[in-house]
Amino acid sequence: MKQTSSQIPAAPEPVGLEKDRVGERDAARTIAFRRRRAMGAGQAQPGIVWLGGFKSDMLSTKAERIDHWAAARGRSFLRFDYSGHGESGGRFEDGTIGKWLAESVEMVRRNTEGPQILVGSSMGGWISLLLARELAKLDETERLAGMALIAPAVDFTEALLWVRLPPDAKRDIEEKGVWLRHSEYSPEPTPVTRALIEDGRLHLLLGQTIRTFCPVHILQGMEDPDVPWRHALEVVEHMAGDPVALTLIKDGDHRLSREEDILRLLAAIESIA
Repeated sequence: MKQTSSQIPAAPEPVGLEKDRVGERDAARTIAFRRRRAMGAGQAQPGIVWLGGFKSDMLSTKAERIDHWAAARGRSFLRFDYSGHGESGGRFEDGTIGKWLAESVEMVRRNTEGPQILVGSSMGGWISLLLARELAKLDETERLAGMALIAPAVDFTEALLWVRLPPDAKRDIEEKGVWLRHSEYSPEPTPVTRALIEDGRLHLLLGQTIRTFCPVHILQGMEDPDVPWRHALEVVEHMAGDPVALTLIKDGDHRLSREEDILRLLAAIESIA
């Protein structure tokens, strides 16, 4: 792919790890985050917020590259780990879509200033759309300048996971409360809990109009084994009220972490604002 102005210069000065508390009493959890503040001309442009995927973390390749890109342009960049992920507190098994959504809402409201572009990867794409809905309920749609979504796994607990599970896996989830799923991305199996599945059903978006109140650019690999490209088309069909662009990458996988994929992502962010 032809090199563009989105190419990243040398690594910038790293930002320190910070922590915040979300939730009350027994439900309180510590959320780790890194926040790069805007400088110079970048102060007049929207900030960037990274929303990672299921069992991913804020030190992923794409998040690191976005941080370099933002630093070179003086733009703010917030990234954090959901509870049970990366450097945040809590057990992964205790996490649900609702909990991770609540954490995302609080992190955006507390730790950003001005309009933001949400960059959601896989599950982070679903959470980005849910976050937009929550901000609309709070009459805070002005917080969002746009979204760049990478293989958005909208409704994945039901539409991409539960419907594919064999009977014995469903039985373990329903009777034992957890099933250990083999992971292509980790040597350790991923626990899929009954709470995750049941809570996911409370946050389904497909089958109703999805509103973001901002422009959206979706990047989707056509060789993605986890989120089929036709799923991305279905998501777009539910977003009639907002401007949406969809880029299908013929040889792209789920992660879209190759150099050419990252350049496409950075170009998509830059095109929003």
